[in-house]
Amino acid sequence: MPTQNSSATIASPLPENSVEWTQVSVWNNGSLDRHQDTLAVEEPLEIRLGEMPLTVTMRTPGHDLDLAAGFLLTEGVIDRQEEISELISTRIQGAPHNNSVQVHLHDQSRGVTEDLQRNFLAASSCGVCGKASIEAIRRRGLRAMSNGFLVDPELLCQLPEQLSAAQTIFSKTGGLHAAALFDHAGEMLVLREDIGRHNAVDKVIGWAMRNAQLPLDRCILLVSGRCGFEIAQKALAAGIPVLASVSAPSSLAVKLARELGLTLVGFLRDRRFVLYANPQRCRVIR
Repeated sequence: MPTQNSSATIASPLPENSVEWTQVSVWNNGSLDRHQDTLAVEEPLEIRLGEMPLTVTMRTPGHDLDLAAGFLLTEGVIDRQEEISELISTRIQGAPHNNSVQVHLHDQSRGVTEDLQRNFLAASSCGVCGKASIEAIRRRGLRAMSNGFLVDPELLCQLPEQLSAAQTIFSKTGGLHAAALFDHAGEMLVLREDIGRHNAVDKVIGWAMRNAQLPLDRCILLVSGRCGFEIAQKALAAGIPVLASVSAPSSLAVKLARELGLTLVGFLRDRRFVLYANPQRCRVIR
């Protein structure tokens, strides 16, 4: 089992440019006072294949290379880390700091087709928009999850507290999503935060890919918000057998999880959770 303060080792300094200060007025019981407050930064990140733009996503700055790598993997542009020759963080359009990641693939003949670019530009800010639901996942050839991994319900109940304790940006702003990866013993491997829930997941998976951790077939992914179709398909792309959320899943996420063998846990809080798909991975479930 994880030690009580294991999540503290995952907490890191705030990524550069992830938080900004602002002046606000606070009304409280009849009085209005000025205070200094913090906001989670939201800025565009352009991901390019070579010199060609692939997509633009609104994200919280920090771990941009992980985000780009994870996005390429979970969206099916690449299948493994070895296809990437180089990831370069760059600055474009007169921005005050880096706002683009340029990806170079070993196979230089693979460029950005019009269909690929159109799909990602349409989908970059709204998750599943532009996709043909579960049929698109079938065409990608993602395999059903193995049943060899089991998880203890008591261990699952410990994870939200670890996630909350390690959210350094959320503790300052109250305005970010988080995704965290845990091993079979409940030890947190990595946590990433972002204004977009899909981006937080891509940052986690990108970290795993860049550190030669894939496939994540003995790991648990926990997300702080609701769990939609897009997050479920990203977990499947990384080989994660158990996906948990402190909130509700969507209907399409449940259908996808049931079809491809992903154990989907919702409302994981206060020593209670709901199993929406493949409960056989929980040891006490009959």
